[in-house]
Amino acid sequence: MAAVESFSATHPGDPQAGDLIEIFRPAYQHWALYLGDGYIINVTPVDEGPPATFASAKSVFSRKARVRMQLLKDVVGNDTYHINNKYDGTYAPLPVEEIIRRAEYLIDQEVSYDLLGNNCEHFVTLLRYGEGVSDQARRAIGAIGFVTAAAGAFSLLGLLRSRSRERQY
Repeated sequence: MAAVESFSATHPGDPQAGDLIEIFRPAYQHWALYLGDGYIINVTPVDEGPPATFASAKSVFSRKARVRMQLLKDVVGNDTYHINNKYDGTYAPLPVEEIIRRAEYLIDQEVSYDLLGNNCEHFVTLLRYGEGVSDQARRAIGAIGFVTAAAGAFSLLGLLRSRSRERQY
């Protein structure tokens, strides 16, 4: 398996039209789809000022997003990115012409957004594969499920302990 190389605005890679771009923000990954000629398509909060980043806390709670065509270097800013078509082994990519046609149709459209069920990774994988998938969301849902189960177990243990103390007196 080849090493994954990181790129930045000052050290750009060579993405091809239809490639998935994974941008590494300080606390999460943002996803975009490369259109060609330095441009990507991605989703940003509807009412966010400069559309280049999806880094605000507002994006976590946003229920709507705007599809934007932007320069990759502007969206990446000071962060790094990978060309990451990681689902190609599981899903067959659509023909590049269809990916680009579908993407261009959505530019400037308002779309629903949900961090766990319909996020930026779901958006770009739906364009590339015709199937919206997100490992990032799957991991978050798994973590939420684990925390919920752990909280339930600790609550049950606390209840059992308090009942066993009550019996001793």
